[in-house]
Amino acid sequence: MKADAVFEGGGVKGIALAGAVTALEEAGYQWNHLAGTSAGAIAAALLAAGYTGKELSEILMKVNYVKLLKGCNGDMFLITMIAKLLMYKGIYSTNNIETWIGKLLKAKGKEKFKDIIEKGESKLKIIATDVTNRRMLILPDDLALFGIDPLEFSIAKAVSMSIAIPFFFTPAKIIKNNQVNLMVDGGLVSNFPVWIFDVQGKPRWPTFGFRLWENSKSRHAMGKKDIISYALDVMGAMLDKNEEIYLKDKDQVRTMNIPTLGIGTLQFDISKEQTRKLYESGYITAKKFLQQWDFEDYIKRYRR
Repeated sequence: MKADAVFEGGGVKGIALAGAVTALEEAGYQWNHLAGTSAGAIAAALLAAGYTGKELSEILMKVNYVKLLKGCNGDMFLITMIAKLLMYKGIYSTNNIETWIGKLLKAKGKEKFKDIIEKGESKLKIIATDVTNRRMLILPDDLALFGIDPLEFSIAKAVSMSIAIPFFFTPAKIIKNNQVNLMVDGGLVSNFPVWIFDVQGKPRWPTFGFRLWENSKSRHAMGKKDIISYALDVMGAMLDKNEEIYLKDKDQVRTMNIPTLGIGTLQFDISKEQTRKLYESGYITAKKFLQQWDFEDYIKRYRR
């Protein structure tokens, strides 16, 4: 059975997406088109390159998020962070994450968008935010706006744009006509573009949405009232905003809302036990979803 998939962003909580994907693959689903924002972009990119849900799970179970970050420590930590914000517009570089994703894609021989073309179109769509021009970018398609050949563009680079949480990561740059255009996390404009593969009339196969349902406390609510905690809360609020109220019924019924067990988007020191529980949350949620999902009923109610 074919299906399209759209993955919401959610930082370290992305392992829950892998659990849900594994459950659907066990039920016989195969992915046609894939899209994602931020952490969802990582999942979408690796699946588009040919990784299975189980392989994706193994990768995300093993990754050490702290080591992927380029940071600093010691007595000058706060001063250094402020200096980086002023100089680079972000505390951490996405270079390590881009390199990590790049190696995984290279192992499957799928490094550029031209490597995942089907019927003349990329099967992968990644959402980023062009803050310079205040617009959403759907990659690779919108790269043509900058005079860049979309099919020759690096998938890992596109993912690094989508995960660049404002102020936490340094923004990516695209230069056109001597103007530097800054690209950051796609969640700033659309954290859950479940509509992206919709067609007029009756679809031939379903599009499933994978959402990460957040219910964690802010750092301020936990008594942390320093400026860094405040900044992290602001970033978390931008990325963890509850968009459920904006989803139409036709989108709700095809979406899996995966509980993320109070784990925050920027909780990079997540434990192995928390990682396992997130995976199980995704797997169980998808199993329950499939018990009530009926594609023909969906078409009858919403697409005719």
